[in-house]
Amino acid sequence: MIELQPYPNGRCSGQSRARQQAVFRGRGSGQSRARQRAVFPYVGELLKRCTNVLCALVFACALVFPVWPQVGAPGTHPVTGREYARPMSADGADWLSRRERDEEEQPRLAIDALNIPKGATVADIGAGSGYITALLARRVGPGGKVYANDIQVRMLDLLRRYITQQKLTNVEPVLGTIDDPKLPANIIDLALMVDVYHEFSEPQKMLRGIRAALKADGRMALIEYRGEDPSIPIRPEHKMTVVQVRAEIEPEGYRFVRTIETLPRQHIIIFVKQSGK
Repeated sequence: MIELQPYPNGRCSGQSRARQQAVFRGRGSGQSRARQRAVFPYVGELLKRCTNVLCALVFACALVFPVWPQVGAPGTHPVTGREYARPMSADGADWLSRRERDEEEQPRLAIDALNIPKGATVADIGAGSGYITALLARRVGPGGKVYANDIQVRMLDLLRRYITQQKLTNVEPVLGTIDDPKLPANIIDLALMVDVYHEFSEPQKMLRGIRAALKADGRMALIEYRGEDPSIPIRPEHKMTVVQVRAEIEPEGYRFVRTIETLPRQHIIIFVKQSGK
């Protein structure tokens, strides 16, 4: 850099002023220009690398914490203070049938663990586009039945299309509401919710409706990502602990039976009707 030598009166010589103007205009000696040419490519490469790293981090976060289209507004549970997750909209339905789901969740292993007999009547609550519904329909066989419940018309449209493609005839779609599953009374052997309960915005009312639909010896099963494990790459509001689940469900007329921990990332939590309620 050029050092200016002021005269005693505070001014610079003509030669110094010329050099100063050259610096301010981005010009200077040949040596200075050479330094600029040497530094600028390095700075450009550094910025390029930082941008690449930032993009990689954003992409990784998108994979770990997928953000799909959602509906509704969140609230909190009056017993546990848990924030309700917002339901996925039909625009995000591809995530429900993603190729990795079999490996990540192993739903066939979950259905095996539930010991669902042939001829059973099952409710798939929050059925979405029908991925789990189809597995249940095959498990109960032609002599059984699956009520596929959802609160979104577009989801049920996708479900009907999928069930038709799979050539399944023992599925009945049911359009419910946020506070009523709209299921027939005293007919369900198993009510299953796969990654669904945590999205209920009216969980207490929904549980009462499900309870009314269960047979006297009917079961209700929740499959939820383990909230106890921070390493599971799912957003926190889409995970639950066993303690949370029991605290919310047992006061609604259910008796806890057991948990099954054979899945790689999820709890299977089973309840039955509590007698006398």
